[in-house]
Parts: sequence; C-alpha cells; structure tokens
Amino acid sequence: MLRASRRNLFRAIGVGGTTSLVGVPAAAQTRSFRPVYHFSVPDHWKNDPQRPIHVNGQTYYYYLYNKDYPDLGTGTSWRLAASDDNVAFQDLGTAIPKEGNPNGSIWSGCMVVDEQNTAGFGAGAIVAIATQEDRFATAPNRQAQFLFYSTDGGRTFTPHEPVVLPNPGVVDFRDPKVVWDAQRSQWVMALAENDKIGFYRSADLKSWTYTEGFIRGGLGVFECPDLFWIESATGPGRWVLGASANTKGSGGPATYLYWTGQWNGTTFVPDHPDPKWLDHGWDWYGAVTWERRVGGQLDPRTRYAIGWMNHWDYPFNTPSWEADGFNGTDSIVREISLHWYSEAECALVSAPVRTLADRASRTVELGDVQVDGVLPLDYRGRAYEIRTRVTWEQAVNIGMQLRLSPDGSRHVDAGVYLAGGYAYLNRAYTGNPDTTGRWMESRTPFDAARRQVDLRILVDNLSAEVFVDDGRFVHSSLVFPEPGDDGLALYTDGGPAVFGDVTIIEYEPI
Repeated sequence: MLRASRRNLFRAIGVGGTTSLVGVPAAAQTRSFRPVYHFSVPDHWKNDPQRPIHVNGQTYYYYLYNKDYPDLGTGTSWRLAASDDNVAFQDLGTAIPKEGNPNGSIWSGCMVVDEQNTAGFGAGAIVAIATQEDRFATAPNRQAQFLFYSTDGGRTFTPHEPVVLPNPGVVDFRDPKVVWDAQRSQWVMALAENDKIGFYRSADLKSWTYTEGFIRGGLGVFECPDLFWIESATGPGRWVLGASANTKGSGGPATYLYWTGQWNGTTFVPDHPDPKWLDHGWDWYGAVTWERRVGGQLDPRTRYAIGWMNHWDYPFNTPSWEADGFNGTDSIVREISLHWYSEAECALVSAPVRTLADRASRTVELGDVQVDGVLPLDYRGRAYEIRTRVTWEQAVNIGMQLRLSPDGSRHVDAGVYLAGGYAYLNRAYTGNPDTTGRWMESRTPFDAARRQVDLRILVDNLSAEVFVDDGRFVHSSLVFPEPGDDGLALYTDGGPAVFGDVTIIEYEPI
C-alpha cells in the first residue's frame, strides 16, 4: 500500500492509477518487447536457468526450453547458448531434447565437467544430472534423477540408464545441484524435497547415498538449490546454501534465498536460522550461480549469477508472445561477493557483470542535478542504465520515474521512502504481469537517518533492476511500458535533494 505522502506526490503529477497487462492498449502489442541487452529465448518459451559451465574459454549456458509453447503438455528440453562475456549469447540449439528418452520432459538439474573421469565416460566428459518423471514409478511419486553425458564438449548428450537416484516415495524430489567437494574427494548433490534440501554423496556420479537433510518450514516449497564455497576480502570465507522459494503468501519475496554457514561433508550448519535474499523484487526465480574465471584461473571471491525473470503466479502474462513470438527473459548476469558488515554479520552483494561496460554505445553525463519536486530530464530512452548518488538534508521520498509517459500517468518508480524506512521498486503505474494488483511494490530496509543513497538501475523493454548502495539489496521485476513511454524524471517529496553525477548509459543490442 502506498503511503499518503507518496500518493500526494503521484497525484500532483497526474497519475491515473494502475495499469496491468489486461489494460495495455492494443498499440502496445504491435511493437517489439525483445530486450535490448538482456538474454531472452529466441522463440517460444524458456524458464529455469541451469548452472553454466566453462568450455574452451566460453560460458556454456543451458536453460529449460519448450519448442512447442504455448502447448504446455509437451514439456521442456535443455537449450544451449554460449558467451564470451556473459552479456551477449550465441544460440547453439537444443542440447538435450525432451524426446531423447522415454521419460519425456527434461526438468532442472546441473552440469559438471568430470575432469578426473570418475563416471567412466572419459576425462573431461560433461555430465548432466536432471529431474525427469520415472515411467516405471507410481504416481505421484515419479520425480527422479537421470544422467546424460557428452563427449563432444557439451553440444550433444547421450542418456544413461538406469535412473541414478530413484524416488524414495515423495512428491517433491527434484532439481539436483552437484558440486565437487575437493576437501573430501566426493561429489555432493543438493536436492529440493519440499521444505527440505536433501544432501547426497557419490564417488562416480551414478550411485548416490543420502547423508542429511536441511529442513526449514514456512518458506514454501524449495526449488533449484545451490551450494558453494566463496571467499571474502572483508572476512573469512563461507559455504552458502541457496534455493528459490515463494514466500509471497506471507508478504516476502519469491526469489533466491540463502544461508551462510559451514559444510562438513554431510551436513550444512547455518550461521543464522533465518535466510537472507539475493533479490527482493518479484521476478528473479530459479536463479543459479557459477564460478568466475579470469584467464582460466578461478576467482575465489566472486561468482556469477543469473535468474529467470518471471514467476509461476503469472508466467504466461506477457505481451512478448503476441508481439515477438517468445516468452522468457533473464536478468543481467551479476557478480556476487561476500561482504562482512560486522564480526557476526555477512551477506552476499551483487553488481551487474563488469563486462557490460564494454558494450556501452552512448553515455549521457548530466552532472549534479538539483531537485525539489518533480523534474523531467531532457532524455528519451527505453533501454539504458542510470547511476547516481543522491544526497539530502531533509526529505520524505526521493527517486526516479522510469519509462515515463508523455502525460505523466504511467511510469516505473524506484527510490527511497524515508518516512517508511525502505527502498522500493514500484511497477503499479505501468504495464506489468500481475493482474491481481498484489505484487506491485517490492521493499527493502533503509535507515531513515541516512542522508545519501547510491542507485544503479538497469531498464530494458521487459524489466527493471535496482541495485541499492553496495548491492546488498536488489529489486528485479518485469515491467511492460507502452511504446511511447520513454521519458525520465527525478523527484523528491518533503525537501530538496542533489542527484549527484547523474549518468545514463545505453548499450549495443545483443
């Protein structure tokens, strides 16, 4: 619910109310919604990312793809794209087809490079373990883990029989994430099992033994778990256990949650019982992280991350299908690191991948801008990044109106509401996928006593991503602005502010 002072601000500039997909005029359906600098599926449908791997100096990115969409009953394959910079990706077609074995649709899992030939398919073979429905199991307990292997560098895969981890008699048993535990010379699998993440170990990727379960109720059903070690420049390294979960029912995010802690080879012990979130927007689901390498060398303090920008509450509500024949886009690839804020408190922080800067095509530098009220800028754009450091002495609300319509009635709002003590991203005043009106504004804590904030915002044809200060808090949400909504304004309420060193960057289309 918008606070009174923010309602007054919006009313003063002529806001007419919320606009969801059902209210988008027909003219908005005639233009392209293809993202300019974010990854999107070439055609039909995509959902969950699969953890990328490094192959011959490139990032190989696999994702769930349905070539028959909008026919939902046929399920997903794994499609492959390759990148030299984690910004622009080259489509390499389907790598694991859903018709490849009698179990049908290929669901989420992960790839590993078996450098030591533990599975017997050859040193350096790429092994995928993914969930399928076991045709021999009894419904509804049919989810099981199957193995596929590649000896041609990850371009094509051969199914391995039989099932490598059968269903023990539960409904939710999916999304394996496999890592090599070098300290103990074993493969470790984290598996989503409703409100539990189960741990398994193996010597050969084909035979798995259950070790322990990490159970957390009240967070919904876990999906797409993640387990990794990361070092830190500001304190000791930590193991991180993550998963996607939907806590919208209790007012929380529906993105990637995580715990920092210790892994002893069989059990994960968290530093704190409650999780943190890597994104607080409405659309950063099924996210995965993977190693950053520079010149072939592992960077132990930095990982990459990417998330599917959608959610199962409204996965089919997008104008891109009618306009462009696709449904599925991802966030920008991020670099994440572990930052210690005190001896007892650490968190993962995020920033857009640094190679994005290499694709800049135009930079607009506006310098310091004094704002008291609403100030439209002399800029028009649909896909860009904007950066600024805002300072003030006394204010109630400061922020930006992105993708602003000519009459001021439609816009995406991002900023800090000091009277409420939170930063926010609000999509209620433009086209968006949520027809219920419930998931309009995402919020993260902000100290109302502070007098400055750094904002870095990525805007594209289907999305907005807000990085607050050091990136401890990020908001990523789908937005569907109308064709002519390309304005940009700065605003304050309750006092003036200086938007320092305002810089707008446009990027080459990928």
